[in-house]
This record gives sequence, structure tokens and C-alpha cells, in this order.
Amino acid sequence: MIVMDSVRCVHLFLVKKKRWYNEGLIGYFRAIWNRACYVLQLLQTYLFSAFKEPYEGDETLLSHRHEKIALLGAIQSLFEGSMYTFVFLWTPALSPNDEEIPHGFIFATFMLASMLGSSLASRLMAGSSLRVESYMQIVFAVSAVSLLLPIVTSFLIAPSDVKGGSMSLSGYCQLVGFCTFEACVGIFWPSIMKMRSQYIPEEARSTIMNFFRIPLNIFVCVVLYNVNAFPITIMFGMCSIFLSMAAVLQRRLMVISDGHKSKPEEWTMQERDTEAEPLND
Repeated sequence: MIVMDSVRCVHLFLVKKKRWYNEGLIGYFRAIWNRACYVLQLLQTYLFSAFKEPYEGDETLLSHRHEKIALLGAIQSLFEGSMYTFVFLWTPALSPNDEEIPHGFIFATFMLASMLGSSLASRLMAGSSLRVESYMQIVFAVSAVSLLLPIVTSFLIAPSDVKGGSMSLSGYCQLVGFCTFEACVGIFWPSIMKMRSQYIPEEARSTIMNFFRIPLNIFVCVVLYNVNAFPITIMFGMCSIFLSMAAVLQRRLMVISDGHKSKPEEWTMQERDTEAEPLND
């Protein structure tokens, strides 16, 4: 079908040049979009019908497993959406009046902070005193506070109307918060991967996480489309709210995980007996 659309575009270009843009190019990309939507629907139907649960005898266990997966996907979408929004906002936040800022040095500082965060995460996961579900609540809370600095500095420090020049005091304060956020990003990646391996089956892990990236991509596109429609402080406030929601969901995930681990011994024995039963009498 796509080949036929390409032939139609060539025909319109050779025979009806005036209608090339209106019916040829736009129609071609519209046809590709429609075909992609059909394929997406077919794949979605197949995945929902082919996905098999590892446990079929205990509805309570299934509900807890589903809730863990949903919470983990929502946490990742909220954090990554805030992170990608931050990528597009940190430059105008540090130079609201076209100040001359060292972009390369600042970006290298962000990468250094992220590397330090990853190193800290490896040490935290290597120890047995803290669980991932526990310290990630603190990470999300610190991330939310760090992205509140542009709003706080806008109230505490009088903005300058002078165009150009070097970075202002408000910019330096925000830079500290942004480096803190990048350190939290460095902690986030290895920690979220460990939680994925704990709660999501390996055979369906990539498929499930790709489903949660759909609202993430929609959110990022909406933010980029309306980036000039709202003040930058509102954008950072929205990101801070999302990170706070991620912290609350992380707390819920830890409570469910602790409750499942501390269930009675009789329940565990009942699950084992259920799994040991033959499928056919």
C-alpha cells in the first residue's frame, strides 16, 4: 500500500504539478500515518491476547503484581517526562536575558553530577541496609525540590532587565539545583532498572515499558508545542509536581512490596500447593 502511495505521488508530480503539495506530499505522509495506526492496533490486540500471567490461581497475588507494574510504569513516565522537559528548559532558565553562559562547561558539569549519582547508586544497591524502594522516595523528593529553585529565585532575587552580560546570581543558584537534579538522574537509572527486574517478567519487560512510554512521549510533545505559551516557572512547577507524585507512588510501591513479603506462612504454602497441582486430573 505504501508503494502504491509512492507511485501516486510520482504520478501527481509528473502530470498534475499544481496539486503536488496538496494531494501528493501531504497525502503520502497521511497514508503512512494511517497504515502505522492500523499496525499499532493489530499489535496491541495481539499483545493483550498473547500475554500470559505466571500465576493463575491467586487473584490477590495477581492484583498486587499488576499494581506493582502499573506503579513502576507511572513512576518512570513521571520522572522521565520531567527529565526531558528539563533538557529543553535549562538553557532559557539560566539565561533569561540572553546572558553569555558557558554551555559546554555547564553540560559537562551536568554529566559529572550524573556520573556521581550513578556511583552513589551502585554503592547503595551493594549495601544491605537500604532497599531501592526506600531511598528512591528521597531521590524523587530531592528532585522535586531542586526543580523548584527557578520559582523560589524568581521571588527572592529581583530579576535583572539588562540584556547580555554574565550569568546572574539567580542563574548560579539555579545551576546548583540543576546539578542536584542531574545527580538524582544518575541515581534513577540503575535503580529503576533493578526494580524492573524485580517486578516485571523478563519475557514481557520491554513490551510493558514501551506501553508506558506512550503517555510519556505525548506529554513531552505537548510541552514542546506549548513551551512559549507558559512562563518557564510554571513549566518547572509542573515538573516538580510530577516528581512529587512519583515520590508518593514510590511510597505506595514500597508498602505493597513490604506487605507481600510479610504475608502469613499459610498463604505461602497454599501458593506452593496451587503451583504443584497438575493441570489435568
